[in-house]
Amino acid sequence: MPGDRTTDLTRLRIALTLFFALDGFIFAGWVVRIPAIKQQTGASAGTLGLALLGVSAGAVVTMMLTGRLCRRYGSHPVTVVCGILLSLSVALPPLTHSALALGAVLLLFGSAYGGINVAFNSAAVDLVRTLRRPIMPSFHAAFSLGGMTGAGLGALVAGTLSPTRHLLGLTAIGLLVTTLVGRTLLRIEPPTPPQERRPPDSPTRRMNAGTRGLVVTFGLIALCTAYGEGALADWSALHLEQDLGATPGAAAIGYSCFALAMTIGRLSGTKLLERVGRTRTLVHGGTTAAAGMLLGALAPTLWAALLGFVITGLGLANLFPVAVERAGTLAGPDGVAIASTLGYGGMLLGPPAIGFMADWFSLPVALTSVAILAASAALVGAMTHRFSP
Repeated sequence: MPGDRTTDLTRLRIALTLFFALDGFIFAGWVVRIPAIKQQTGASAGTLGLALLGVSAGAVVTMMLTGRLCRRYGSHPVTVVCGILLSLSVALPPLTHSALALGAVLLLFGSAYGGINVAFNSAAVDLVRTLRRPIMPSFHAAFSLGGMTGAGLGALVAGTLSPTRHLLGLTAIGLLVTTLVGRTLLRIEPPTPPQERRPPDSPTRRMNAGTRGLVVTFGLIALCTAYGEGALADWSALHLEQDLGATPGAAAIGYSCFALAMTIGRLSGTKLLERVGRTRTLVHGGTTAAAGMLLGALAPTLWAALLGFVITGLGLANLFPVAVERAGTLAGPDGVAIASTLGYGGMLLGPPAIGFMADWFSLPVALTSVAILAASAALVGAMTHRFSP
């Protein structure tokens, strides 16, 4: 029996890893086709921005609902259902011919994206608690690797396949992976640590006022982290090109350096957490990211700025996974939903906030806000040490 349980846990970890990777793969595949779909719909930059809010709105609304669905039906079935919906909905954007229709289908896509993020993060939290190993960063590394693969594939086929054929191909891949991996996920009962096994009708990990405050605190750490991710995704290339005189090709390397550093940081995250613990990871990571972003924003040369982006990626890499895992440990799927919603809110807040501050001051000064929030995450992380379990 112990051997069977170990095998099930290993299979569960592999299944969840594949779902994280699939999520990043599909989302990145959609993102790289945004310019072509903008041209197809005839949308202006402003109307496209409004349409893209459909992804955000759908995700934020669905995340809180998904927490309740996971508590009622289990995170494994909800993950599979959301995987199917995500795979189907990614094929819809290239079928639209107006910004209004695009916004409507992106609302569906965003709902599936937000739902699967809460569901598989909740399942991952249960596995982390059972294994008693801080493996959460490895799942988020799979998401990052999936995203890099999806973006790379999209770049390769952009010149040969239409957006419709490309995204329909993603639908086929997504449904195939969900069918094969989902069967494994549905066959495995969500693991429960022995000391936490209770009768099915007994309440577990319900939030009182104190617990909710801690969950929100970890959600704020996720927000500070995601703010930086969103800001660098949208503004790093423009900063390098506009402020440092980089060519468009060299400017595009900036975000790639950041994303690669985050992936490397997450792949080594489990060993880091085992060595220094969660609190020190939050504090050191936030401090490192703050220093890196100050360099990236204010450096006078391209290579120094790229080094700053690498340092920022390494610092931010494990903050979001740790914050979501701690929130889930405290309050189950509802905790994951709250932290994820706040984190996603930070990713939404980052790009427009940077834009407004760039208009008021300058883009380098605006980007220092990433450093300020990273330092804030470090400070909040240090404060949670006294209260978190």
